[in-house]
Amino acid sequence: MTSGSSYHHGDLRSALIEAATIIIEDSGIDALSLRKLAEVTGVSRTAPYHHFKDKNALLSAIAAKGFDDWHASARAIFEQEDVTPATRFRRFIHQYVNYAANHPQVYELMFGRTLWHNDQATAQLKDIAYPCFQYQLTMTRTWQSSGLLPEDQDALRLAQVTWSTLHGIARLLIDGIYADESHISEMCDCAAEVFIRSAGLK
Repeated sequence: MTSGSSYHHGDLRSALIEAATIIIEDSGIDALSLRKLAEVTGVSRTAPYHHFKDKNALLSAIAAKGFDDWHASARAIFEQEDVTPATRFRRFIHQYVNYAANHPQVYELMFGRTLWHNDQATAQLKDIAYPCFQYQLTMTRTWQSSGLLPEDQDALRLAQVTWSTLHGIARLLIDGIYADESHISEMCDCAAEVFIRSAGLK
């Protein structure tokens, strides 16, 4: 990691988030501290506190970056007008589950108890996460109008059910319960097929 003196004004925060993400992905959340982060990035011990008041704020920033990345990937797939809605739907399912499998620690921060159970999520995280939930609802309505999901179901409840299905697959993979990485592709294809057939398509 480059020494702190080489950072331009304004990009130290991004560098700290990137370094902190690497730490938790390599060693878990418990291995992360603001002091360790300062050592890894080559800045003074007080420098991280100029951007994050405590570890919780840092973890929230990592989760917020995860939601940003998720939203960007979802939009990129959802707006692929050169492929059919069904193909986009399947690609979205694969992308979601693979992201969780490849970034389990960040995924845990995004959706787990660490930040959300006792209202530890910062306002900044909520401002990014909630629009992502809303975007899932937008996609769900489009998939309903395309005949990929049942049109006779409430869009909000259907969005919750489809998301929770993908979240359940992700949790099985992350926790290593009854599933592993070799099952990802077939599980995603199966989930897509179940949802599409529930809308009456063969």
